[in-house]
Amino acid sequence: MKTAEENFEALGLTLPPAPKPLGVYKPCLVDGKYLYLSGHGTVKEDGTLIIGRIGVDMDIESGKLAARQVGLAMLSTIKANIGSLNKVKRVIKVLGMVNATADFERHPYVINGCSELFAAVWGEENGIGVRSAVGMGSLPDNIPVEIEAMFELSV
Repeated sequence: MKTAEENFEALGLTLPPAPKPLGVYKPCLVDGKYLYLSGHGTVKEDGTLIIGRIGVDMDIESGKLAARQVGLAMLSTIKANIGSLNKVKRVIKVLGMVNATADFERHPYVINGCSELFAAVWGEENGIGVRSAVGMGSLPDNIPVEIEAMFELSV
């Protein structure tokens, strides 16, 4: 069985820089055996953001790719703060927020971009937790997706 780090390497994806807080909060907090990640945005490899609203500036597939990019930013934060993806035992909860038009109804499909990434990294059993995917009237800096999550750490 491959480790999370080996699974990530096999995907051939590149992590963006771990995002820095733009407000008064911690991007990552460990409490006992739990790791909490604050809401993360669409940070690209060059540190810039994917910008736009689904249904206006981008289509659903671009939104799903944006959610995967948020997942990559989250992985970057995990590695920067606890050293290795292998220290995460499982995904517990994901909350995905989608900046979309009022008539958009496929928020879960968009957030699958992140959930599918986590499933590929930690496997079907440990990489899929409980989840909510909701629409928002706007998100900071007009990013299309923001996601926060909770993980259980290996002890």
